[in-house]
This record gives sequence, structure tokens and C-alpha cells, in this order.
Amino acid sequence: MIPPGAPIVTAAQMRAAEQEAFRFATQLEVMERAGAAVAREAARFALGRPVLVLAGPGNNGGDAYTAARLLKARGHDVTVAACGQPQTDAAQAMLEEWGGPVSSLYEARPRPVLIDGLFGTGMTRPLERGVAAVFAELAGAAEFRLAIDLPSGIETDTGEDLGARRMDATVALAALKPAHVLGRGLECSGHILLADIGIAVQSQWQSVSRPALKTPGAQDHKFSRGMVVVVEGAMPGAARLAARAAMAGGAGYVLLAGPEAPGSPDALVHRAVQSGDELGDLLTDDRIGAVVIGPGLGRDRRAEALLKAALASPRPLILDGDALSLLGTSAAAWLQRRTAPSWLTPHSGEFARMFAMEGSKIDATLAAAEAARCIILHKGADTVIASYKGDVQAMPGGSRWLSTAGTGDVLAGLLGAQVAANQPHSASVAAWLHARAAELAGPAFIADRLIRYVPQALSECL
Repeated sequence: MIPPGAPIVTAAQMRAAEQEAFRFATQLEVMERAGAAVAREAARFALGRPVLVLAGPGNNGGDAYTAARLLKARGHDVTVAACGQPQTDAAQAMLEEWGGPVSSLYEARPRPVLIDGLFGTGMTRPLERGVAAVFAELAGAAEFRLAIDLPSGIETDTGEDLGARRMDATVALAALKPAHVLGRGLECSGHILLADIGIAVQSQWQSVSRPALKTPGAQDHKFSRGMVVVVEGAMPGAARLAARAAMAGGAGYVLLAGPEAPGSPDALVHRAVQSGDELGDLLTDDRIGAVVIGPGLGRDRRAEALLKAALASPRPLILDGDALSLLGTSAAAWLQRRTAPSWLTPHSGEFARMFAMEGSKIDATLAAAEAARCIILHKGADTVIASYKGDVQAMPGGSRWLSTAGTGDVLAGLLGAQVAANQPHSASVAAWLHARAAELAGPAFIADRLIRYVPQALSECL
């Protein structure tokens, strides 16, 4: 679990924020606050069980010594094991404040509660083999594992696994780091607790929080609530899932544009569209607030013509599935020419085929959004939403049961509803509703069932 609405900063940004904080407080004062936050959470989870604190050579180790001292002062049975001598003055001072015995990491005996203070923010290389082996043994034997800032063995800015073990909880100091929301870092951090240690942090990157939505006003009507056009293609079931999701997500008027009548639900409007020219004519309607194209579109000439018509339209556009595959490496060139805003909803495979971006998932998604002048909702177990304006939001991808056919079509429809309603942060709202509906749906659901839980998820935001 990730704290909602929390700032996310890189290792370099965190170091800069620390240096600014040291203008108003000493490093030891900040370290005392960090250690106190760790001790407070450790005491809550320890429930009187013996505690083993692992201290590294850097300031993460200083936080560990501080936490050990404060836990001992509370009456806890605490032992400390270190991986080398302190290499900073602050860590050395906190070791002296601890005042108790410190064994070598290699001599440490397992205890029910483990506090990992070996290596935190700034780690860029794998754990040494011997350290990794002992750490794995101690962590594996513990009943509860708590990391200070980041689990040891996780690269701060990418979430790459450099020899980490899964923690039950992590106390993130001052702000989240990219590793808390990405890849193995997200998986290994466990339940993340954000601690205020007196360091002011500002960032355009944040974790997604539950949106605050409004009920329709007394003067609202079906078009003011948002008109969504969903383009139907070779596999009509996918487009119908998106259309039904848009309806469940609050859109006032949903029109399915395709060759076949949609059947149920009866509230879904159908318009016969056979060609790109016919779609272009339809999209001249100024009441249209969003167009969703891609779910089940196909990749034949008709699909290409429909996509070109949608791209040429002056309407906000959500591109998913086959539309992304048709765009391919030309995505940025096509989207740069649009006058209306665009949203892309790729999974990792689709993203890689469109954009040759390097770096972490956040860095790559942000670079692609800037190149294509769009907003990208990069789906996955670690969902990243990036805007060409530099804003980033991140969240866990939700229930693992979402890995089934059609759930991406549901997300595209939910996004269409939010865009059509001019909802701020439409992509993060849609992602939150999608993830929450999946939680409510329980195990082994199909996409049709997922849609049934969208109104309940929506009601939690009103």
C-alpha cells in the first residue's frame, strides 16, 4: 500500500531537500526525527518481541542506531548488528549515542523483528555477495521486517532489484522515492508509511489519491455530463465493453460508432459508421467531449482509415489497444500534429513498440509524453501516468485479477467518461476507479463483471 497524494522525489532531489533543511536544523536533529519515526512504527508492530537492528555505514545506519536507542528506552529487547563502521560524522555520533554492544553483521542471530537500516536512498550497485546472503537469512527468519526509507538492495530511482528481500513495511522518510512505486521496489517495500522528519519536499510527481468527485448539478443534462463516442472495429465486444464502462463511469451520453447495432444496454446509442469519412463527419459534432478508439479496432485498412479520421478530428482522443499498434513508432509524429488533447493507455509491450525511451518507467513515460505532447497512462503492476507538462502520478496497478481480457477496454471507457466531463486529472481518476472496482469485484472476475462495480467505486468519491 502506498500513501495517497505523497510527493515522489529522486535520490538527487532528496539530497538537495536535505541540504536545504540543514540550513534550519542540524543533521543530527533530522536524524533524531527519522529514528524516532522508525522506532514509533517498529514499536507498534513489534508487540514486545525481540528486535534486531541492522545498521549500515551511511546515514541510513545512523537512523538505525537512533531507532535502536529509542526502542531500548521504551523497554524493548534490542540488539544491533553493523555492516562496517560509520562513514559519516552523523552516523558515528548516533552510534556513540546508542552506547550498547554492536556485533558484526556476520555474527548476527535471527530475531522475530528485523529493522533494515543497511542501505537506503542512493544505492546504485548490488549488495556484496556475503552481505546479501546473511541479509537474506536474517530477513527470512524474521516474523516481521521493517525497512528504513527503502529496503536494502533496491535502486532508488528505478526500483531495480540489487539483492533485496521483501519487507512487511517500510518507513519512507520525508517523501516517496521512485523505487517505492516501481517494479521490485514496490513489491519489496510492503506497506509504506510516510514519516514527516521536517524536510520540506516539493515535486510534480505524486502518488495517486482517491479523487474527490461531484454529483451532477441541478442544471446538468446528458451532454453537459459528457458525450463519449466509442469507435467499434473488427472485434465489437471490446468497444462495447469500453462503451458500457463509459456509461458506468458517469458519462451522460455514450454513442457507439460502428457497423453493428449494439444490443443491450438500451441506453447505449448506435450510429452506423462504415468508413473513415463517415467517422470524420460524425466527429464534427461540437457536443462530443471524448472519442475512444482502439479497443477491438483491428489493424486492417478500414481500421487505419478510422484511426486517421479520429486523429484528424478536433476532439479529445483516447487511444488504446489496436490504435496504439497502428501508430507504432509514428505515434509522436501523429500526435504532435493534433490540436486537441490526446491520452494513450499502453501496457509495457505497446509502450516499447511505440517509444524507444530509456531509464526508469517514470523517466521513460515522461519522456514519451513530452515527445508526443500527450498524457500517457502506462498500465501495469506499477501504473505511471505522465503529462507532457511534466506532471507524474503513480499507483499500484490494483488487483492481480485485472490480468484478464477486456479490463483494458474498461479502463479506456472510464477514461473517456472522465475526459468528456472535463474532470481534472482524468487519467488518475480513471485509474483509481478501475483499481477500486477490481478490489470490489473480488477474485476471478471477467471484464463484464468489473463494470458492475464501477458505480460503487464512484460512490466512494462523492
